[in-house]
Amino acid sequence: MGGTARRPMDADPRPPAPQLHSGTPTPSHRRPVVAALMLGMALSALDSTIISTAVPQIVGDLGGFSVFSWLFSGYLLAVTVSLPLYGKLSDTFGRKPILLAGVVLFVIGSLLCAGAWNMASLIAFRVVQGLGGGALQGTIQVVAADLYPLKERPKIQARLSSVWAVSAVAGPAIGGLLAGYADWRWIFLINLPVGALAFTLITRHLHEPRRHRESRPRVDWAGALAVFLSGGLLLTALVQGGVAWGWLSAPSLTMLGGAAVCAAATVWIERRAAEPIIPGWVWRRRTITAVNVAFAALGLLMIAPTVFLPTYAQSVLGLGPIPAGFVLSTMSLSWPIAAALSSRVYNRVGFRGCAITGMTAATLILAAFPFLPYPGAAWQPALIMLLLGGALGLFQLPLIIGVQSSVGWAERGTATASILFCRQVGQSVGAALFGAVANATLASRLTGAPDAIRPGLPDDLDSVSRALEHPGTLTDQAADYLRRAVDTAVDHVYLGSAAAALLALLALVFLAPRRFPVRTEADAEAEAEA
Repeated sequence: MGGTARRPMDADPRPPAPQLHSGTPTPSHRRPVVAALMLGMALSALDSTIISTAVPQIVGDLGGFSVFSWLFSGYLLAVTVSLPLYGKLSDTFGRKPILLAGVVLFVIGSLLCAGAWNMASLIAFRVVQGLGGGALQGTIQVVAADLYPLKERPKIQARLSSVWAVSAVAGPAIGGLLAGYADWRWIFLINLPVGALAFTLITRHLHEPRRHRESRPRVDWAGALAVFLSGGLLLTALVQGGVAWGWLSAPSLTMLGGAAVCAAATVWIERRAAEPIIPGWVWRRRTITAVNVAFAALGLLMIAPTVFLPTYAQSVLGLGPIPAGFVLSTMSLSWPIAAALSSRVYNRVGFRGCAITGMTAATLILAAFPFLPYPGAAWQPALIMLLLGGALGLFQLPLIIGVQSSVGWAERGTATASILFCRQVGQSVGAALFGAVANATLASRLTGAPDAIRPGLPDDLDSVSRALEHPGTLTDQAADYLRRAVDTAVDHVYLGSAAAALLALLALVFLAPRRFPVRTEADAEAEAEA
């Protein structure tokens, strides 16, 4: 309803108790649904990383070494481009059917992956998995907001953050164990019982209130196709640019140009659609626009710790893969703890104030990384990551809850999908941008190498990393020079991440309203009744 009242401030959100007549479950009835959400989150998070340590076994069995990177890129591409569609569909038809469809699609994709006969088929089936993962990632966040009133949402969001963090850290270890002691196909087969249990719990225990519509719901399939094409072309150009082909080559320019044309077509289609996939209000409301920009910057800055820190730990500090993983995992320990405690901060200073506090700290922490001594000790970057996880926990969760609380039930899926979509796009842009920064730094350092060690030196980050893993062909002087070059390259990447953090901070300061508009549970009940 156009006259629905909104709370003017978020500094002390205290919604009244939920009204159970609209379908809000009691705490005892929530538990099996929460368990299903955690299982679904684990499925989606694990399959982002679990195959990373099994790649040698997969390539040895199926071949296709030149295209194996698409095992990761294809999955993430499908997740990213499908998020807006699933968000709109969950607002139109309800969360339960979309969540169940996501589980089914993910399980089918897993079963197909386990039966793949070559690399091309495995990549195609990973895309099917990703389409299911997109439904899980977006809809799980929305169901969590539907289940809990504003005051209790940090609890469920902290649990989901914990599942994501543990899955991200445990994924490579589980994949390595299964590939080494069983068979890599079990990486996908273990998803079947987990998915079946999640499906059963959702079917039996997730009950949504019936919401009446005056007209038959319509799906903007033309807009969905335009979003798929524009997002797919852009992300493919970013993933393959500078790797499979040059940035100024015909394939890159063709894909980037096609993405621009499809993006323009998307805007034209969406402005005329009765129920657009990406409605105009997503960009007209200051709250959602500011958070979208901030989350895109979050995706950018996350590339430094998740992609380049393991290389730094192994090439510069000389750690093995497992100790290098532990250096990164400290961020996953502090992030959910800070997220769980963030409600105490935003209840005092508001969603915007809490997020600004977290991102200010993250900016300073990222900018401090280049000041670490060379070669340094492992505890130093581990401490940096521990502090960064705490800062980002204060940043991300309040903004998710703030956006979800600023809209009604019928807009929550679309709003949540928009911020997750922006974060995923930011990650893709960050991988391409910071990869170029790192390789440009290395190229400059290698060009200026002393004449005595210049012959035979590798010429890009991957080659340098491989050379340092097997330093038998390098002199001590050459190995030290390469380590210093990697150290400088990663320092530049972290400075770029600090700049991305500053961008997020500026978006919150200048774009976000001082106080997020918050719909109370009473508002939601009135909307449901209407």
